[in-house]
Amino acid sequence: MSHALIVIDVQNDFCPGGALAVPNGDEVVPRINTMMDAFEIVLLTQDWHPAGHSSFATSHSDKSPYELVDMPYGAQVLWPDHCVQGTDGAAFHPDLRTDGDLILRKGFRSAIDSYSAFFENDQKTPTGLEGYLRSRGIADLTIVGLATDFCVNYSAVDAARLGFKVQVDLSACRGIDLDGSLGAAHEAMRAAGVELTQT
Repeated sequence: MSHALIVIDVQNDFCPGGALAVPNGDEVVPRINTMMDAFEIVLLTQDWHPAGHSSFATSHSDKSPYELVDMPYGAQVLWPDHCVQGTDGAAFHPDLRTDGDLILRKGFRSAIDSYSAFFENDQKTPTGLEGYLRSRGIADLTIVGLATDFCVNYSAVDAARLGFKVQVDLSACRGIDLDGSLGAAHEAMRAAGVELTQT
């Protein structure tokens, strides 16, 4: 069985100066670039929202960024507009290696957000990543990228729930920490059986 590296959302809008910047988000780039050489299979995810996405605060006239709203699939944080398809903000960080095996775009359905690389936020609609990994004979995953407490966390927990052996290398992740979300994410990942490392 092969071991894959999954690089989550290292995009301009999540790096300093971006629309939804993760503090020091760009610091992960050199580490991730180096890590890629140690894995047989490398996958990258890319947040890829249509303009006017339902998770954008601007799509709700009476709401502000970071407020919670109820969507048909559950609670949803409203975000500043970010990673809009085809914009510079949605592009990968210019220094990030993108010579992986697969680029998976997520969050492109206008009515539902997608933190996880495996499922939309309804926890039912698959992205197709599980099937790709199974068909490649992959059982072990190392997950890195942005942001630790949202897309990395959701991807890692879903992967563990699907039966993959999952490690998150925190040295190649950075978090937002929205009202304690970083600590909660660490707890959720550990509870799901995800190994947290700091190399």
